[in-house]
Amino acid sequence: MMKNEVLPKGRIQVTTYDMNRLFAMIDQLRKQGGAEPLGLDQLEEELARCAEVSQETVPADVVTMNSNVTLKDLTSGKEITCTLVFPENADSTQGRISVLAPLGMAILGYRVGDRISWQMPHGVHELQIEAVHFQPEAAGDFQL
Repeated sequence: MMKNEVLPKGRIQVTTYDMNRLFAMIDQLRKQGGAEPLGLDQLEEELARCAEVSQETVPADVVTMNSNVTLKDLTSGKEITCTLVFPENADSTQGRISVLAPLGMAILGYRVGDRISWQMPHGVHELQIEAVHFQPEAAGDFQL
């Protein structure tokens, strides 16, 4: 499987609040024992290379946890709208994508206009973040 990468390469921005919750989630999932969910190592790698920012200063066009975004598949031209959520809230029928899913990890911390190469079952697709319709921090909700 090809590793997802952003074109052009840049540092992703993750709020301190989201960073703390994501690391706590990773620790909790590892402590539960049994089979480790796929994606934990990759998510840790993504978080390690990001720029940590405060909730008050994160730009409104950055994808944070619980953001609702529209993505355009530059290969097919199709657009999808989804919300980035924690695994327990994921529901693909409702457009709620887990941060542990490849697509969720691919968009976390990126901004409107950023392009992301994403491995799909039928090949690599290039996605562009078209819009952030809702970002909790921009709406003043710092605990969502």
